[in-house]
Amino acid sequence: MNELTYLYGKPDVSADLRTCNADFMVQEILPFLPSGEGEHHLLHIRKDGLNTVQVAKMLAEFAGVHPKEVTYAGQKDKNAVTEQWFGVRIPGKETPAWHQLNNESLTVLSAARHSKKLRIGALAGNRFKLTLRNVSDVQALVARVEQVKQGVPNYFGEQRFGHDGRNLDQGRKMFAGRKVKDRNKRSMYLSAVRSNLFNLMVSERLILHGTQRLAGDCVMLTGSRSFFVAEQWDEILIKRLAERDIQLSAPLWGRGALPSLAEAAALEQSVIVKYQLAADCDGLEKAGLDMERRNLLLFPEMLKYQVEGTDTLVLEFMLPAGCFATSVLRELCAYEDVQEREFQAYLAAKQAEQ
Repeated sequence: MNELTYLYGKPDVSADLRTCNADFMVQEILPFLPSGEGEHHLLHIRKDGLNTVQVAKMLAEFAGVHPKEVTYAGQKDKNAVTEQWFGVRIPGKETPAWHQLNNESLTVLSAARHSKKLRIGALAGNRFKLTLRNVSDVQALVARVEQVKQGVPNYFGEQRFGHDGRNLDQGRKMFAGRKVKDRNKRSMYLSAVRSNLFNLMVSERLILHGTQRLAGDCVMLTGSRSFFVAEQWDEILIKRLAERDIQLSAPLWGRGALPSLAEAAALEQSVIVKYQLAADCDGLEKAGLDMERRNLLLFPEMLKYQVEGTDTLVLEFMLPAGCFATSVLRELCAYEDVQEREFQAYLAAKQAEQ
């Protein structure tokens, strides 16, 4: 992530992130309300220090159902306090006493029946409240926040790639012939390869052209996955882009022809050559993924901040589903994840003992 292009230049301000779990708070936003009836139980859960898979396993064991009957809309960090939705399919009229699951790490905030399965990606977005501590220059950080309101590169965050890029490495080994039977791991590795390719496309475009329009751009309708090609930019399209009715995009690689044309297509194809990504593209196509697009820029919504003391700043904002708070943070400051630092120190100590 540190090698990717910054939209406003690399920040000089340093800060600590995740000194404790409560410094990274996330709330999932569902685009619908539970229907109140059906064989699916929708659970709104607050978790602290647990990852999504751990909670799903706890729910399956408590309800006495197969793990595949427990679903969730998105994965959330372990080292955080998150409010997340889970779905549990239980045929019949039985309603478990979900509140019995409550403990210091997990609280069932609500439970209701629903007629449909909760699927990955079924979110309107996520609301974040992040606390940055030991900020080296609070006023400079505040000035940077004002810049970030105008958008940041819509990079996939570092958590997509695993510790030291392990998911990306495993994905490439899978393309080279290594068998991966676990569907979740296979999906995770594919996502890492695809996300890396997208990040490099965005980074290279920002180096060469910034946020300028290019002939042949694929532009996406805001709030939609639909896109069309702007073969030439006329006054109407330029106005729509300025009003954020449409947005520039980069490819999420998969099967099918690259839909961009002219300058935009030449740029995207040049990235594949420059970073020797042909094998990654081929692997994604053979895995059955289809060519899609993703917004080039990310615009944090309802962004506000509060300064506490002399070296602490609390940020609040909302992002669409599939976007990363860390992509906003990297444009704001050179942050260090305290819990990740402690984890790496633990690993180093364990290795030294061997």
